[in-house]
Amino acid sequence: MRCRLAGIAFAALTPALLVSSCGGSSSTGASSAPQATTTTTVGAVQQNACPIDGCRVEITKVEKAGTELRITWTANYKPDFSKNHIHVFWNTYTANQVSNDAASRGVVQGEWVPTAAYPTYATSGAVSTARRRNSTKVCVTAGDRDHNVIDAKIVNCRDVANLL
Repeated sequence: MRCRLAGIAFAALTPALLVSSCGGSSSTGASSAPQATTTTTVGAVQQNACPIDGCRVEITKVEKAGTELRITWTANYKPDFSKNHIHVFWNTYTANQVSNDAASRGVVQGEWVPTAAYPTYATSGAVSTARRRNSTKVCVTAGDRDHNVIDAKIVNCRDVANLL
């Protein structure tokens, strides 16, 4: 009732005041729905987004798994194959080479396996032990939805010579 009287008294002077003073008392709940949607969307994006210091993957353990290797790692983001994920490669290539945009980085494209496997991955395909050539180090870096390396300076490698 007070809001209605105040609105009548000041309606001619400041229509915006009427709306801002009484807008929060709506019984439809429509004003809160967009806020919840926005919050949910931002939360989902941040879960896979790179932190301020970049997407980092660290190999914490490597074990023999038959003729292949089982790699355990930690990441400071949630890998998702259709978003930011992990590129696994032998160090016969650089991080710039294990990227779909290798040519624009000025290098010849190499071979890698993109994965969202977390926290373990068993080598296969381009990172099978049979395809390592002379390499004894397996490496990881973060890739984006287009399979471009996010930051070629953020790479983690592990010497696995004793497991080959």
